[in-house]
Amino acid sequence: MDFLILLFFNACSVTRSTFLAGISSLALAVMTSFLSFFVLFLLAYPFGEVIGYISYDIVVIVACFLICRRNPGSIWYVPIICNIVGIIAAFGEENFYWISSLWIIICGGWVLSLIVSIIGARIGKRKAISANSVTNQHM
Repeated sequence: MDFLILLFFNACSVTRSTFLAGISSLALAVMTSFLSFFVLFLLAYPFGEVIGYISYDIVVIVACFLICRRNPGSIWYVPIICNIVGIIAAFGEENFYWISSLWIIICGGWVLSLIVSIIGARIGKRKAISANSVTNQHM
């Protein structure tokens, strides 16, 4: 569990010298989907489904924000790939979420991941524009 926390703190401060800086947004989204899958099943069994799915949503939401902030053009596919485990579970298993209250948690996580992806992309675009204007001023 400490590894997951360190991974997210490291992802928050991605610089050109870290190994995460060289990884594409697609690969980070796929890694997030695997990480969220493991978090879901590691926490759902001992603590219950609600805690497992809330922690799954938190992992996906944080990752969507960080990835879209780093690469604003990835907003078109990152939320879908990061949420693929929940999408497959919701539509692949018959009556799994729709008869319980877990659909509120899953759909809420989907909506929040879309919202934070948009916010992250806007922040990333703003940083790119300001960094570009600063380099143009020095030329």
